Amino acid sequence: MVFNSYSFLIFFPIVVLVHFVLPKRVQQFWLLVASYYFYMNWDARYVLLLIFSTAVTYLSGTVMERVQTDRQRKAAVAVSFVLNIGILFFFKYFDFAVDSVNLALMQTGLSIPKPDFNVLLPVGISFYTFQALSYTMDVYRKDIAAERNFFRYALFVSFFPQLVAGPIERSRNLLGQVNQTHRFDYDKMREGLLIMLWGYFLKLVVADRVAIVVNTVYGDYTQYGGVYIIVASVLFAVQIYCDFAGYSTIAIGAARILGFQLMENFDCPYFSRSIGEFWRRWHISLSSWFRDYLYIPLGGNRKGKLIKYRNLMIVFLVSGLWHGAAGTYVVWGLIHGIYQVIGSITKPVRDRFNRALELKPDSIGHKLASGIVTFCLVDFAWIFFRAESIGAAFAMIKSMVHIDNISILGNGGLYDLGLSSKNIKILLLGIAVIIFADYMKYRGIKLREVILAQELWCRWLCYLAAFWFILIFGVWGGSYDASSFIYFQF
Repeated sequence: MVFNSYSFLIFFPIVVLVHFVLPKRVQQFWLLVASYYFYMNWDARYVLLLIFSTAVTYLSGTVMERVQTDRQRKAAVAVSFVLNIGILFFFKYFDFAVDSVNLALMQTGLSIPKPDFNVLLPVGISFYTFQALSYTMDVYRKDIAAERNFFRYALFVSFFPQLVAGPIERSRNLLGQVNQTHRFDYDKMREGLLIMLWGYFLKLVVADRVAIVVNTVYGDYTQYGGVYIIVASVLFAVQIYCDFAGYSTIAIGAARILGFQLMENFDCPYFSRSIGEFWRRWHISLSSWFRDYLYIPLGGNRKGKLIKYRNLMIVFLVSGLWHGAAGTYVVWGLIHGIYQVIGSITKPVRDRFNRALELKPDSIGHKLASGIVTFCLVDFAWIFFRAESIGAAFAMIKSMVHIDNISILGNGGLYDLGLSSKNIKILLLGIAVIIFADYMKYRGIKLREVILAQELWCRWLCYLAAFWFILIFGVWGGSYDASSFIYFQF
């Protein structure tokens, strides 16, 4: 069941209605049942993995509360990590690992036989595994006490709005809210609905419309060279942002209606002026997870520059692997790791250069230039993220360098990519709205709060206008098939 489906539009109001009718103790059990039903709509068999991960991390937390020595606590953490990462490795990386080993052994004439069965990737396994493991680490560090009620803990791991694609919540935030009583709150409901509307706008009006162009070009890149690939690559940056931010936004809004406050997952990432800033604004729940549970435990930047650079490369290589079992994701992570290292090494030189030329980092021109450079670097890395293979990515980059079809920008050639003139205008309007909204947010003005502060008639005018715009111009069934959210595959 995906957010952009008719079944969810039936499921969610029922869950909300029953949730607020029931008393606190039954509320938690009802949300747990609803969350498992939500997950089982993909494949009921894989709910066993969710239960296994929940049980292992719950027991590890309980054991750590009861044992006395650090050695025993470390053993409990180790068992939890080995079992959870082992399950994740088998279902997500088994085929990739065997293929990689066989590729390395190719020159020797040896190979590892590959079992004759297909390993299907359970939806959301990377997200709920990392969320459960963060609980284990928080208990180990004594940041929180172990949760004694198994069903409350199970709801923390499986809370349906953010179960399959995040945000990856922390136990200090979400687990505490699970233990609270949630009564109907009109202000939270209207705020949540407005947040959900924005998420549906990002997904249905922009992301799914952009996907048509991107899929056309990347699916047959040998026929679409030069400017076509440049346009498609820029639009993919728009697609993945609107798709993933759209899901996170709908999740945050749905949780808000139920009385829960989820963490923000995106904060105007394409207004970043450096790669480091980009990662503080993009997929915040994952980047902060890697910072707190991998980068800092490895030593962070406390043990000298070389160790810092090593830790950065490890974090981004692991981040690439987290996104998928393919060489393209590894290269994507490697590129971002190199960006970070080069940025750190060259920062003193760049600062001296700015001072020598009396450049002002806070000037509009400097901000604009650094923002454009950052976007170009990020977009270049997205090519590897989206390409079917590393070879395909390099072929597309080569085609982008040798441009011989710039005339398509003026002769209507872009209409051959699956979108009519009307749809391209709607797409451009949608992108303009997103840029405006993100710019206002970047400046500290949230349009949602501005709308909610207006009089009743003005608020409802905005609600209805947004609803009808999404309904009329959203890519939902009809002419196109509504796409699944990109990050479901991770």
